[in-house]
Amino acid sequence: MPRIVIDEMRCKGCGICTIACPKKLIRLCEKVNIQGYAPAEAPNQEQCTGCALCAEICPDVAITVFK
Repeated sequence: MPRIVIDEMRCKGCGICTIACPKKLIRLCEKVNIQGYAPAEAPNQEQCTGCALCAEICPDVAITVFK
């Protein structure tokens, strides 16, 4: 089963990945990281297809998709 791993220290919370995900599985977290950004999170990954659009569009290279 595919899974999404988001590096919270690299993510600056731009939200581009939330738009790119066709299943809308990624959202911005309510907590802030050490840099003061609200990073992205993917809490419900059961429907992830492993398309990796989120990882491809991330300007901070903070997302890795495992198939």
